[in-house]
Amino acid sequence: MRKHYAFSTAKKNPYAKRLKKSVTIRLDETTVEYFKDLAEESALPYQSLINLYLRDCAASGRRLALTWRPAKAGAA
Repeated sequence: MRKHYAFSTAKKNPYAKRLKKSVTIRLDETTVEYFKDLAEESALPYQSLINLYLRDCAASGRRLALTWRPAKAGAA
C-alpha cells in the first residue's frame, strides 16, 4: 500500500445513486412469510424480492386505492 494517495484526480462513482439505502420497515408476519416462501422458490433473498416488488410498483406508477371509513360516533 502507498503511504499517500492523490484523490484530487478521483472521479465520483457513476453508480452511487443506484446504491441501496438501508431502512427500517415494519411488516406483518404474514407478509414476511409470503416473501420468504417466494424466496425459497426463486432462490433469491426475501429482502431482494420485496425490493423488486416495490421497485416494479414505483416504476409502473401503481397506487393503492385507500378508502377510509369514518369512525363510529362514541367509539374510542
